[in-house]
Amino acid sequence: MNILNKLERRFGRFGIENLMLYVVIGTAAVFAFQYLFPTLPLLPFLIFNREAIFQGQIWRIISFVFTPESLNPINMLFWLFLYWHIGSNLESYWGTFKFNVFYFSGVLLSMAGGFITGFATAQYINLSLFLAMAAVAPNMELRLFYILPIKMKWLALVYIAILIHDFALIGWPGRIAIFISLLNVILFFGGDFFRKICDKFKYRKVRKNFKKNIKMTNWHED
Repeated sequence: MNILNKLERRFGRFGIENLMLYVVIGTAAVFAFQYLFPTLPLLPFLIFNREAIFQGQIWRIISFVFTPESLNPINMLFWLFLYWHIGSNLESYWGTFKFNVFYFSGVLLSMAGGFITGFATAQYINLSLFLAMAAVAPNMELRLFYILPIKMKWLALVYIAILIHDFALIGWPGRIAIFISLLNVILFFGGDFFRKICDKFKYRKVRKNFKKNIKMTNWHED
């Protein structure tokens, strides 16, 4: 995070406020168009397609971020609300610049994976928000649709269950996309997690040595 703090001081003014709101609005607009005009094939022109990009359709490099995961209105309302709600909370917690870095790093990594495997999707980028929020505030409660209270750590478990389900059913390009979606989480939280493991190991070692010294002291006294 020290590097991010330095970058924020220099480039923070370029951060996009309410980034997740724009992503949700863009996705909702694509969904609404395709739902209202099903005979007009918009989605095939927006999804990530490596061959089409090499042929000049460069908008696909970013347009895949706005492709809806479902054409079911209830499903889309549910997921878009969650993405906006969690993304907004993360931006409030981190600040605009750091949230931008987190989200765009996921997008860039997915692009890189797409050029390697030919497959990229924003679904796992958006779902990674659950893990990020659970990492910074595991016991924070969200009011789902402003009614049902649910803790972030339980939403993270839902995300992990979706990953396991998808990993078991899709091919290797999709599995690579899942792995790539976790990289930005690892980049942001891996260092802290590693330090916590090291601190716990050091604590156990100190505690063990302390008990050993106590036993030796008692033995000498006897």
